[in-house]
Amino acid sequence: MATARGVRFILLFMVAAVIVSMTGVAVSYFLLTRGPAVESDSVLWLRVPPNLGEQVPDDLFGLFDQQETVGSVVTALRKAKVDDRVSAVVLVPPPTPGLWGTVQEIRDAVIDFRESGKPIVAHIEFGMGQAYYLATACDEIFMSPTSPLMLVGVASYELFFRGTLDKVGIEADMLAAGDFKTAINAYTESGFTPEHREVSEALTRDFYEQLVDGIADGRSMTRPRVREVIDQGPFVAADAVSLGLVDDLLYEDELLARLSSGDEPVQVDYATYRRVDPRDLGLDTGPRIAVVYAEGFINLGSSTVDLPGTGQWVGSRTMTEAIRAARDDSSIHAIVLRIDSPGGAATAADIIWRELSLARERKPLVVSMGDVAASGGYYMAAPAHAIVAQPGTLTGSIGVFSGKFAAAGAFDKLGVGIDGVTYGAQADIFSPVDRFGEAGRAAMQAQVDDIYERFLQVVAEGRAMSRDEVHAVAQGRVWTGRQALARGLVDELGGLRRAVSLAQVQAGIDADEEVRLVPYPGPRSFVEVLTGAVMARAMGGEPGWRHSPYARGAYARWAQMELAGSGAPLALMPGVRVGR
Repeated sequence: MATARGVRFILLFMVAAVIVSMTGVAVSYFLLTRGPAVESDSVLWLRVPPNLGEQVPDDLFGLFDQQETVGSVVTALRKAKVDDRVSAVVLVPPPTPGLWGTVQEIRDAVIDFRESGKPIVAHIEFGMGQAYYLATACDEIFMSPTSPLMLVGVASYELFFRGTLDKVGIEADMLAAGDFKTAINAYTESGFTPEHREVSEALTRDFYEQLVDGIADGRSMTRPRVREVIDQGPFVAADAVSLGLVDDLLYEDELLARLSSGDEPVQVDYATYRRVDPRDLGLDTGPRIAVVYAEGFINLGSSTVDLPGTGQWVGSRTMTEAIRAARDDSSIHAIVLRIDSPGGAATAADIIWRELSLARERKPLVVSMGDVAASGGYYMAAPAHAIVAQPGTLTGSIGVFSGKFAAAGAFDKLGVGIDGVTYGAQADIFSPVDRFGEAGRAAMQAQVDDIYERFLQVVAEGRAMSRDEVHAVAQGRVWTGRQALARGLVDELGGLRRAVSLAQVQAGIDADEEVRLVPYPGPRSFVEVLTGAVMARAMGGEPGWRHSPYARGAYARWAQMELAGSGAPLALMPGVRVGR
């Protein structure tokens, strides 16, 4: 009897705890999402977070962390542009803003804000090249008196693991279609091949020229003068002023006082201002346009919960369901596919391509490329009515590779015996011990070549090009968005807002009319949200960690090895690391 009462007490206690917890979550959500009070003549202090992603996390910890995205920063500037309570904006770039596409997305928003006539100035605390590039879009640039300006040009570095694999007794047995499909070189080479160096030099040179162009336009300097100044870097703060790179040296309080008209400067920080509902300012209303996000490595199945050590995966099933839902929703006037993906499994990319091809028959389909939309990422983009990329987007990489790692030497070094039984002439084709046999290699190369030809066909149909025209710019070669535009792989340069504008015009909506963006895939179930949040935190995940360039590089290598181990043909770009 006492035991039964004890069990009932425990159950009642657990139910009460759940109710209290859910009430707390609901109250917290209300408090966090309620629009803040913004005073008149406020200065928005927009401290741009590092390592911005594309999608707002839909986990519980994401709610309380208020993790920022590229879109949330852009939206803050769009709101401030039309908000009469905001008189000026101070943009504080992070030391390392991220990849070039993200920086240019925010830079475009700064230039758009300037149309309001309100001042927007940059305050640099520690300026690397990309941070300064972002700042040059502002009316003026200020630095703290002791801030260094590390403006030194652009460099790129790539890691090669051939020597490491040799030391541990592992052989990378790889096959590729395309002379420039250099993703395999990380495991088969000790340094650049001629083709690999050609691509890296072309990418780095174009990023350098984009940096020069931005500084020249923003600071009213000639391009030769900008190159001359860059070669003198890095700079102490006083030298940055004397060379015309910076307007003045001020602390935050001094800058706030300069921008404020009243005796008591009013400052609103980004974390507070981001809770202002754009609809209260007349934004994000009107006809609905779907924005389907494809962020991460492409694979079959469902998009996975984002956990430390795995990165984010674009699942073919999740994507097709999202695209189909947007296609079949009569309230959706057009679809914008926002891609930030280096590619992945070729079959998964093809499945997503098919669903997008069906969608374009029903509604306008426009692709917006973020930091990366390459290989399988470009495969998905091919059926779009229009493709928009930033000048610094990494795209192209139209090629295929496959292979495996043969670990006989490693097993031998470790004293590990391995034996097996096979039935079928090619049953051991994916043996973890030996390299491909002659027949197995020929069969795998035939698969790779077949998918490459399919890739060329898909792009040729989507871009109204011949097979040979596509092949000439394909072969696995990576391009910047600006280079891709010149080669017919991209239609326009710009960001998500430009892609949305094209989509709404194609849908018969006036270009100046406000539209409401509806994100797809939709939020996960409560159980998925709760499980994903707890697991991510238990494994050490922090807001924005997976979007850092270092994490992205590590995941690129891990994903290549994970996918290659499956033996599936891959449409995946190499891990390019372009410095600042």
